[in-house]
Amino acid sequence: MRVIKPSDRMHGDVRPPTGSFHGRATQHLLHEAAADTRVSFVSFDPGANAHWHIHSGGQVLHILDGSARAQAWGEPLHTLSAGDTAITPPGEKHWHGATSEGPMTQLAITCGDVTWLEDVLD
Repeated sequence: MRVIKPSDRMHGDVRPPTGSFHGRATQHLLHEAAADTRVSFVSFDPGANAHWHIHSGGQVLHILDGSARAQAWGEPLHTLSAGDTAITPPGEKHWHGATSEGPMTQLAITCGDVTWLEDVLD
């Protein structure tokens, strides 16, 4: 059993996440299963965000600290606070990142392959 305390959350193997991002983000991979499931903490600097992308198996994002912005293609922009969870079904084009007011950390559970697309235009 591996236990991670809040004070240890972002220590160890911290690296830039793979994919396309605007601004600075870092990732601490916690688990990568043979079934293409990855669990990681991802921290975004203020205003940083992932480009539009699609997960073949979907994604669950749980906001741990700060405030986030997230949007699915053709839908309204959502503002998420610590404790909020966003669930993206398989194949849904979306993006997410920190608000400009401060940094944000999310727990990301990602399934399947990721297809990276265009940058987000405000």
